[in-house]
Amino acid sequence: MAELNVNIGNLQLKNPVMTASGTFGYGIEYSDFMDISRLGGIFVKGTTIQPREGNLYPRMAETPSGMLNAVGLQNKGAQYFVDHIYPKIKDIDTNMIVNVSGSSVETYVECAEKIADLDKIPAIELNISCPNVKQGGMAFGVTTSGASEVVKAVRKVYPKTLIVKLSPNVTDITEIAKAVEAEGADSVSLINTMLGMAIDAEKRKPVLSTITGGLSGPCVKPVALRMVWQTYKAVKIPIIGLGGISNWKDAVEFMLAGATAIQIGTYNFIDPAVGIKVIEGMDDYCNRHGFSSVRELTGALNA
Repeated sequence: MAELNVNIGNLQLKNPVMTASGTFGYGIEYSDFMDISRLGGIFVKGTTIQPREGNLYPRMAETPSGMLNAVGLQNKGAQYFVDHIYPKIKDIDTNMIVNVSGSSVETYVECAEKIADLDKIPAIELNISCPNVKQGGMAFGVTTSGASEVVKAVRKVYPKTLIVKLSPNVTDITEIAKAVEAEGADSVSLINTMLGMAIDAEKRKPVLSTITGGLSGPCVKPVALRMVWQTYKAVKIPIIGLGGISNWKDAVEFMLAGATAIQIGTYNFIDPAVGIKVIEGMDDYCNRHGFSSVRELTGALNA
């Protein structure tokens, strides 16, 4: 048996397989399908300081080899999470990580401070890249100055592991990665969804109420792999790779490209137990190829 444990800064994972925010609820919704404590971590759905209703319907659309979503960070706010969600998830035997978003530097900071007080939440994932909200994410995530500003401010108030989720909707993702590393990010996760759209030809109208939305699923995997590989060569902090992972082979490819750990997103909707299958598949791969630890896969691409 290969060693499957990995570290993201001071965050210790029992294995490198985690679930992506927005695709796994708060984890407890999937407990009927699998033993969620076997996962290396669960990134819960996006949380903002104030409640958000999200965008108008329709806000999801299936596309070839993927899907578009424009949910708009619908959630009941950080205080509701503290009062009602946290008590239900705090004793799950894995890393429960909160995805934090905001519409200004101040709201990012306020939300991060509130989550920092929760003993059983060891990390946050700072979402500076969501393309589905009209304020905040897109503006911060696409420039080095914007990314630096919000990460610097949150770093001052958040003492635990700080993961920053990067947008692929940029000219050079390595510049954004280096900027957030310089301001104290412990890790980067990439990629978030790509900006796309769908059109109903018969109605001559956009399918989504917001016209554009975030594209995810297997169709984005080649872009995600390329960006992980580029970022691995540009920064020293650990990378969490995601984007189109649907099986153990995909996960191995991301680690070979430079990821220390991975997240599974859209495929959770297709196979709720995919995370367990990926863990077992990665273990088998390491044994077949003579790797004593899954950590040896990171950056082991022969290129």
